[in-house]
Amino acid sequence: MGRKDRGGSVGTQATVALTKANIPYAVRAYEHDPAAESYGLEAAQALGVEPARVFKTLLVDTGGGLAVGIVPVDATLDLKAVATALGVKKVGMADPAAAERSSGYVVGGISPIGQKRALPTVLDDSASGHGSVLVSGGRRGLDLELSPEDLVRATGATLAPIARRAS
Repeated sequence: MGRKDRGGSVGTQATVALTKANIPYAVRAYEHDPAAESYGLEAAQALGVEPARVFKTLLVDTGGGLAVGIVPVDATLDLKAVATALGVKKVGMADPAAAERSSGYVVGGISPIGQKRALPTVLDDSASGHGSVLVSGGRRGLDLELSPEDLVRATGATLAPIARRAS
């Protein structure tokens, strides 16, 4: 996997962090539609990737600070499971403004990589079933593809079953 797209460096906090850590990744850009209801499902469709391989980054409030949950775009974050994985009693979704302030990214483009502050991070264990996964590259319309192992290395994440799929 390369470190740049054909148009040159994309230069987000996420790509800078991966390059600095010498972690291989591929840039996967697409034309973002501001009217899209789901940024993650839009990315999967635009890039022709199964939704189970495209992961969304969600910030939660533990009551003592923020943390990150990373789950497939075709699933929801199981708040009880992420609280258990983080070793706290309960979590709620973080306020979007607080998520943007903490991460340095805009909602819909929050990458788990290269955030302003390193936060406790949990990656859904389904990621390990794929050769590569995609996460936001730090802005809407930009995803980064890398191995699940490298995503764990880049974020310091722990793996746990934190996704809930509709049955």
